[in-house]
Amino acid sequence: MPNNIPPITAADPSSAFTRLLTVLDTLRTECPWDKKQTMETLRHLTIEETYELSDAILEGDLNEVKKELGDVMMHLVFYARIASETNDFTIVDVLNSVCDKLISRHPHIYGDVEVLDEHDVKRNWEKLKLKEGNKSVLAGVPKGLPSLVKASRIQEKARGVGFDWDNKEQVWEKVEEELQEFKEEYNVAGNSTIDLEKAEAEFGDLLFSLINYARFIDINPENALEKTNKKFIKRFQYLENKAKENGKALQDMTLAEMDIYWNEAKTL
Repeated sequence: MPNNIPPITAADPSSAFTRLLTVLDTLRTECPWDKKQTMETLRHLTIEETYELSDAILEGDLNEVKKELGDVMMHLVFYARIASETNDFTIVDVLNSVCDKLISRHPHIYGDVEVLDEHDVKRNWEKLKLKEGNKSVLAGVPKGLPSLVKASRIQEKARGVGFDWDNKEQVWEKVEEELQEFKEEYNVAGNSTIDLEKAEAEFGDLLFSLINYARFIDINPENALEKTNKKFIKRFQYLENKAKENGKALQDMTLAEMDIYWNEAKTL
């Protein structure tokens, strides 16, 4: 049994973090797989770990949340370890940098700025980012975000500088306006040829306005949609299992027959 495994020495964050650094340093120098990794090879794995963390949070499984947080933390330390090998930066630089940023962007805590609520905090945050060199309020929205999440972040950023509706009723009027424009472009009631490019554009506007409304009533649209996805999967799998129990294949069943099991699933 190896005798160089770092022990759990104390129940404090600094000891635990030092233990992680020690383990990762050992793996980086001794494990064939860890030796070969680069930031590029880790990137897609980090994205996967982040989604697994998100899934555990939505499931309310705190034990899984703990495990996934550990995986994400390990990845962050791994990136810093790789960068230290080329003398670009170290984990100390990373931690001090984020602390400096948090202190700078919270002058209402570490300075003499006064705020009334969280909206003031967000507005100050965006102003400070512009002073730091950002050319646009929207520059901080990653290009690679999923479109639904990106729309939400864009709207939050715009709100931070005062570009927003006054109330939710105005936003709902916009939703209804966009819905009507989509219906007209898609020609729901008619039979003429549909311009799919224009219909797609109007559908995008409709989704954007719905996401905006969700923000106004404090609903996270990404969480809402993912919970609906999970609900649909659960009910559909119940439908599949019940059909199998009765020796039937879904493709051979009528919609009315499937609806019986679907309605049963809705009661569970």
